[in-house]
Amino acid sequence: MSQPESMTALVLGHNDVSLERRPVPVPGPNDAVIRTSASMMCMSDVHTLSGAMALPLGRILGHESVGRVHRLGEAVTGFREGERVGASAITPCGQCAYCQSDAPQQCGGGVGGWKFTAQQDGSLAEYFLVPDARYNLARIPDTITDEQALYATDSLNTGIAAAEQAAIRPGGTVAVFAQGAVGLSATIGARLLGAGLVLTTATRNERARLSRLFGADHVINPYEEDAVNSIRDVVGEDGVDSAVEALGTHETFEQCVRVTKASGTVVNAGYQGWKSTAPLPVPIVAFGFGLGGKSIRSVLCPGGGERLTRLFRLIGNGRIDPTPMTSHRFRFSEADRAFRTLANREDGILKPLITY
Repeated sequence: MSQPESMTALVLGHNDVSLERRPVPVPGPNDAVIRTSASMMCMSDVHTLSGAMALPLGRILGHESVGRVHRLGEAVTGFREGERVGASAITPCGQCAYCQSDAPQQCGGGVGGWKFTAQQDGSLAEYFLVPDARYNLARIPDTITDEQALYATDSLNTGIAAAEQAAIRPGGTVAVFAQGAVGLSATIGARLLGAGLVLTTATRNERARLSRLFGADHVINPYEEDAVNSIRDVVGEDGVDSAVEALGTHETFEQCVRVTKASGTVVNAGYQGWKSTAPLPVPIVAFGFGLGGKSIRSVLCPGGGERLTRLFRLIGNGRIDPTPMTSHRFRFSEADRAFRTLANREDGILKPLITY
C-alpha cells in the first residue's frame, strides 16, 4: 500500500494561521507517526501566536490530538499500526535526569517536556509525530470516544495535576480562579480528591453553569464582587487551604496568595506571560513576610502513556465526563476559522473539537 507523501496542517504565520500542505513526517527509530482522527485547540495555542513563545514562522501548531498508529520507528515495541492511541501535550524522553527524578515535564531542562510546537511541529495536522513513542503513547480503550480522550491529552490532565499539587485533603477547602478548560478541570480534580468545599470564579454564565456541574459549591463573578472577600465570607478570615490559578494573569495569581491561609498551598496552572512578562506579584503581608509557611507551586501538563491510561480509566468507568466543555465543532478544513474564533473569544467558545 502506497504511503501518502503530503498532508494538510495548520501552521503559524505572521499574526495569523493558515492551512498549508506539508510532507508527512517520517519516524525516527524511537518515534511514531499518528494518522489524526480528532484534535482540540486551547488558549496556549493562541498565546503562542501572540508571541508569548518565540517560534519560527511555518511551525505546525497544536498539542491535543488522537488517532491511529500510521508508522512506527524500528525501535518502538508494544504497539502496532492501526491501533487507536493518544499522547499527552507533554512528551518527555523518559530517560534523562529530570524524567528519572519525578519531573518529566521538565525533561532536559525547564519546561523541556513541551515539544509539540515548542520544539517540533505540533499535532494540528492530518499526521503528527510522537517522539519517544514507547514512553508517550497510550491505547485508547473502546469504552471512550475520541472526544473524551482528547481532554486527557491536556486540559483535564493539567487541571487534575493542579489539584494534585494543591495538597487537597479530604474535606479541605479549595478556590479555583478562572473557569476555562483548565480551571474547570481543576474543579473536577478537586472533587475527585475529596475537597469538602470548592469555590470558583467565573465571569460568564455558561462557565458558571459548568463549574457547578463539575462540583463547585460557590461560584463568584469577580466583575460583580471582590473575589477574595467573597471567598473569606464563606470559609472565614483565615482563607482556603489551597488555591489554583488557572488564567495566567498577575491579578489572579496575587488573589490566590491573598486568599490562601497560612501554611496553605498556591498552585499556578495558568500560562503566565501572555498578558505581562513582569515579575509575578507576591503580596508580602499576605505571604507572611516570607515566614507564613505558604507553598507556591507551578504545574505543567504531565506526560507519559501511564498517566493517560489512568485518565482514560477514570473516563471509561464513568467517574468523570469532561465533554460538556466542548462548545464548538469543526471539520479540519475549517481549522483556521476555528482558531480565529478561539483567538477572538467569539460566540462563547470554550473548547473546539476538530474532526478529520
